[in-house]
Amino acid sequence: MIGASPGGVEALKALVSFLPSDLPASVFAVLHITPWADSLLPRILDHNGRLPAQHPISGQPILPGNVYVAPPDQHMLLEKDSIRLWHGPKENLHRPAINPLFRSAAVHFKQRVIGVILSGTRDDGSAGLWWVKEFGGLTVVQDPSEAGFSDMPRSAIEHVAVDHVLDLAGIGTLLTELAVDAEPKKRRIK
Repeated sequence: MIGASPGGVEALKALVSFLPSDLPASVFAVLHITPWADSLLPRILDHNGRLPAQHPISGQPILPGNVYVAPPDQHMLLEKDSIRLWHGPKENLHRPAINPLFRSAAVHFKQRVIGVILSGTRDDGSAGLWWVKEFGGLTVVQDPSEAGFSDMPRSAIEHVAVDHVLDLAGIGTLLTELAVDAEPKKRRIK
């Protein structure tokens, strides 16, 4: 699971470029975007990475080797082995928001979850990252000195005992190592 806000497009582009085409895990990304415009983020990530990226449809099964991007004006939630989209209330002034994705993944997948916070303003993602940590998942934050906007990474570090603070190349390497070294059924990158 990856959450980002301002500066997040560039961070996500760089991060997916470090992930291999045969990654035995699923990647979920929430970027704060305007609700009234089409999102080109899946196309941008397709162009910059080796994994296919898409806006999922509600009820779609989760498959390894894919990047799922929250569509405009909908929260992306995980339930068992499927994705749910929900036009629920905004959180932290956003829909999609990071916290709903992280919470739902933590509850359903527990220690199989890796939560990542990238560049952004305010504090969306901090509470969700706490849920990931509380349910036994791994927490990773982009080094605030590298982030285009450091508020979200700094908030996460301040409020959660994060496991790793790394630059984008380090995050890509860590995610790949964890996914490849673990049995696919025991660890999925979220």
